[in-house]
Amino acid sequence: MHRLQELVRLHRMGLPARQIAKELGMGPNTERRYRQILADAGLLGGEPGALPELDVLRAAVECALPAPAPPQQEVSSVAEWRADIERLHAGGARPGAIYDWLRRERPGFSGSYAAVKRLCRRLGEARGPVEADVVIPIDAPPGEAQVDFGYLGHLYDPDSGRQRKAWVFLLVLVHSRRMVARIAFDQSAETWIRLHVEAFEELGGAPTVIVPDNLKAAVVRTAFGIDERAALHRSYRELARHYGCRIDPAPPVIAGHDPREFADMFRRQTSPTRSADRVCRRTSPMHLAAAFRRACFRRPARAPRPAPRGAPA
Repeated sequence: MHRLQELVRLHRMGLPARQIAKELGMGPNTERRYRQILADAGLLGGEPGALPELDVLRAAVECALPAPAPPQQEVSSVAEWRADIERLHAGGARPGAIYDWLRRERPGFSGSYAAVKRLCRRLGEARGPVEADVVIPIDAPPGEAQVDFGYLGHLYDPDSGRQRKAWVFLLVLVHSRRMVARIAFDQSAETWIRLHVEAFEELGGAPTVIVPDNLKAAVVRTAFGIDERAALHRSYRELARHYGCRIDPAPPVIAGHDPREFADMFRRQTSPTRSADRVCRRTSPMHLAAAFRRACFRRPARAPRPAPRGAPA
């Protein structure tokens, strides 16, 4: 039996209002309001066994109660800048970079980062999946690492105190997608070697195979044929000999998991007002590699890091 019919029946039986409210599981004020509406409609009196139809009781209550107010139309706080957000989102910018751009280029911008993020999510849903969203799993044995530079644009260099061309150094363990990212302002052989050492220090060891791109800091002569051999930079060969790993440069015509793909995502998180250190702190490697995660999360096998030269055995 519906609670409205039960309320009428209990009142016709002469039960007190407080007890009726307790049995029906409603507050005294709610019970009093329904009782008054049904009494005004002439439905509260009568015999307990001859109850009104539920539709009649419901119609009486709906006519007496005020109509519910329609929900307020929610207007996004970034609706005024929707055109800018759509243009930047179509160009591949992420919500964080879009939000920073609006704060810098639009003096009257008063929206929140959450509103920008929600609008970007709706734009992505309306656009649908694109080629960049499709990920093809690549199975690789533990111990292989791909390494390369990716151009970021101009960033603030705290050492020189000015904007300079910046690159991101990325070393990606292919099996687990573990990544090490560093900002660099040149691509010299000295910087290339130093960043490798820093990456090995962070990983706690060295991979067994390193696959670099054919940049001049690593490869002196590129192998364009199957029978040709690539000539490595002498300091790079000494680095591999010291850490006990093998260097296998990527063929120039074979496309694989290029670390520059991660550099492109890294660049979308940056803005000219962010220093290099801030970019590294704000953009985590796990966020950059989110689109390329694999089912395997086991850490790849690494060779133990050798003792520094000159250290006692």
